[in-house]
Amino acid sequence: MAAISPSTTVRVPGSFSVTPAQVPCTLVILGGAGDLSHKKLLPALYNLSLDGVLGPKFAILGFSLETLDDEKYRQFARSGIETFSRRGLTEAGWNKFAPLLHFVSGSFTVAADYQKLKQRLAEIDSQFGTESNHVFYFAIPPEFIERCSAGLMQAGLIQTADGGHGFTRVVIEKPIGHDLASATEINDQLAKYFSENQIFRIDHYLGKETVENLMVLRFANSIFEPIWTSRFIDHVQISVAEQEGVGTRAAYYDKAGALRDMVQSHILQVLCMTAMEAPRSTQPDAVRDAKLDVLLSLRPFEPADVERAVVRGQYEQGLVNGEKVPAYRAEEHIPPDSNTETFVALKCFIENWRWAGVPFYLRTGKRMTRRASEIAIQFKRVPRILYNSRPAPPLPANVLSIRIQPDEGLSLNIVGKQPGSPLRLGPVKVDFHSATTSPEAYETLLRDILAGDQTLFMRRDTVEAAWRFIQNILDYWSVAGGEPFFYPAGSSGPTEAAVMIARDGRTWRNL
Repeated sequence: MAAISPSTTVRVPGSFSVTPAQVPCTLVILGGAGDLSHKKLLPALYNLSLDGVLGPKFAILGFSLETLDDEKYRQFARSGIETFSRRGLTEAGWNKFAPLLHFVSGSFTVAADYQKLKQRLAEIDSQFGTESNHVFYFAIPPEFIERCSAGLMQAGLIQTADGGHGFTRVVIEKPIGHDLASATEINDQLAKYFSENQIFRIDHYLGKETVENLMVLRFANSIFEPIWTSRFIDHVQISVAEQEGVGTRAAYYDKAGALRDMVQSHILQVLCMTAMEAPRSTQPDAVRDAKLDVLLSLRPFEPADVERAVVRGQYEQGLVNGEKVPAYRAEEHIPPDSNTETFVALKCFIENWRWAGVPFYLRTGKRMTRRASEIAIQFKRVPRILYNSRPAPPLPANVLSIRIQPDEGLSLNIVGKQPGSPLRLGPVKVDFHSATTSPEAYETLLRDILAGDQTLFMRRDTVEAAWRFIQNILDYWSVAGGEPFFYPAGSSGPTEAAVMIARDGRTWRNL
């Protein structure tokens, strides 16, 4: 077993030589006192501060309805950092970070409150020398995007892309719509107020170090790219398994389900990183063009394909880590007759020369056996000659497993000679683990936002192409109706998913 040294963890370089510490900026968090800020954004910003990523001309301004002043907002931030930061809070670190934090109370729907926000921003710009560079992070429900954008515009807080008086960037959280039509509507709303190069559509999964390192693995190592084709690869499995249930997200999740929540965004983006052609450069749009080509090459689902190659499931009560957990329909705020899927597995094909005939099996589910995410590249089996001429069963195929979480790294399963005589062959696992603690995804993405690097962020055409791909599945389910297949909590999903892949003579990997 070996470890990857820190020097081998290479970030995908964008086209920007500017570091965030060199960029004067005020980050305005709309919804600054909400859960996302408390659990993710403020802890991530604290860690960036510890790393020296935030420069001397940087400030944070929270904006939401809560009645807080600067000091109370700092207390709110401190509690989030103490509970959720990947690194412990130190007094030295806190004393450096706390003065950056400010708060203004206001409603997203009251025009006068945006004037209050404008006045406070002007004060902060003067105090910190942030040069009217503003990033507006929409940590808000999607239904407020139009109103918040209009409020900022009416207050004169949105600079045009070539305004020359500071930059304006806006960060949008998923979900971006619940189907193709609503995603297009949200994108149309944003386009009324912002140019495309000002919009950062965030998918935190793309900030994970292992996902980001996929490009390096493929295109910085000559041993992989020549065999990354249908000539050598039998199939690919991308799995995202969660042990947890719906938790506090019940109201959202029951309207979304696993296909919308995970496949449309996270998993399809990982698929693009795995399957794309080498981009012409590492500049943001070159990388995003290459990912878009993958989505546009996905074979559309016909109704018969959905019936045969898509499985949806829902967890029943069961045991997770030895503890009894309730069925999905028994969770708080979930209707007792809900047919929302908590598990989905599907088989898809990318219709281009590189991947012709290679199936991609995607699966995700809640209340699974364990929490694990991986990309598994299974190569074709050795011909039935030489060492593989008589063994029963035949020698196993080589598998390259790229682990995204929780144990980041990669492993390669090969066949080797077992010690001793006579000649015996057996599997050998070459295993690499990250030797350092990776930054949280939001740390990576916030750093790139401040630097203006859009490489890891979804462009409008990419978002809509992903929705277009799964829309046929959603349409079929809405017409066909029926219940999902049920599986016990703490299992690997419904039996029907195993049957689907078994029809092709393959099996799901144990996570």
